Amino acid sequence: MIIVISITLFFIVLRFTVTLFNFISNPKLPTVNRHYDDLVSILIPARNEEENISSLLESISKQDYSNYEVIIYDDDSSDNTYAICTALAASNSRFSVIKGKSLPDGWTGKNYACDQLAKKAQGKYFLFLDADETISNGLINSAVYRMQLYKLGLLSLFTNQVMKTIGEKITVPLLHFLLLNLLPLRLVFLTKNASIATACGQFMLFDAAIYRKNRWHNLVKNKVVEDAEIMRLIKSGQYKGELLLANGMISCRMYKGYEEAISGFSKNALAAFNYSIPALLVYILLLIGGPMIVIMTLNFNLIFFMAGLIILTRVMISLSSGQNAWYNIILHPLQMINLVIIAFMSVQKHLTKTNMWKGRRVG
Repeated sequence: MIIVISITLFFIVLRFTVTLFNFISNPKLPTVNRHYDDLVSILIPARNEEENISSLLESISKQDYSNYEVIIYDDDSSDNTYAICTALAASNSRFSVIKGKSLPDGWTGKNYACDQLAKKAQGKYFLFLDADETISNGLINSAVYRMQLYKLGLLSLFTNQVMKTIGEKITVPLLHFLLLNLLPLRLVFLTKNASIATACGQFMLFDAAIYRKNRWHNLVKNKVVEDAEIMRLIKSGQYKGELLLANGMISCRMYKGYEEAISGFSKNALAAFNYSIPALLVYILLLIGGPMIVIMTLNFNLIFFMAGLIILTRVMISLSSGQNAWYNIILHPLQMINLVIIAFMSVQKHLTKTNMWKGRRVG
């Protein structure tokens, strides 16, 4: 029992230390006032996004960057996505739409769409965005500044998450929670070790010359968590990559409701652990099982110490990610329960080969 409690407390202290490092180092994209005029190709894969894509395209047309092109790849949508995009493109010469073909064997849908978009793009930079986002003024100038300042091959941003329902609030904060207490974000740029690498597919800005040479999405064409794989390849190829928080300049409503969030997160959970079921289970046991054992000891000092670190961790992560700290503290137990559900469903889908997303099998 003493060994289990010691391991649990060590794990909590370690995660608190990582969170504290991220909080102090403040890994956010700084806003810059300088304006750039390099051609940026904004590339958007879209499959059944009729409810979302208009908001994104509208926000792009209103932003303060002047030299850009927008190319949308309609990935065999069964709704009105293509019609909405073509109508917008008809009134804006900077916008164009590609009608997607059947998905070839060996590819995931998003990776194939991104690969096809890159073939059409003309820009000095390729900016891949998801269709359920909106961007704010300053984003592209600040990102291009960062690319040029550090000569990056890839800049990726974790977007600010919009959550409207209670179902989203007890699931979506897990994204930043897991990220910011497991990985010191600054080390993605500072270290050359390719194992210290992750990224967020919601915002991926590439040096186009490097992208054309390597065709990153082709190299990870069958990967579910393609963003992290690409960042590893970037670093393995001796290019520079950086991962930052979006600092309020881009927002995303990932999922609309509880069921969609559980389904979406369970699609990727096991893949994030390289499909190692033991690794995922050990992590869940340390994260959730360990604190429960500490509570069972009824040792007030231990419980108070543990709870204090967990609460401080949630506060720092919430402030860094632009979320409500009180909500995340109060809802922490429910979020942990949902993490167990997500892990279970991810394993179950993997073993039964029933991992589906938007009508396609993945993983």
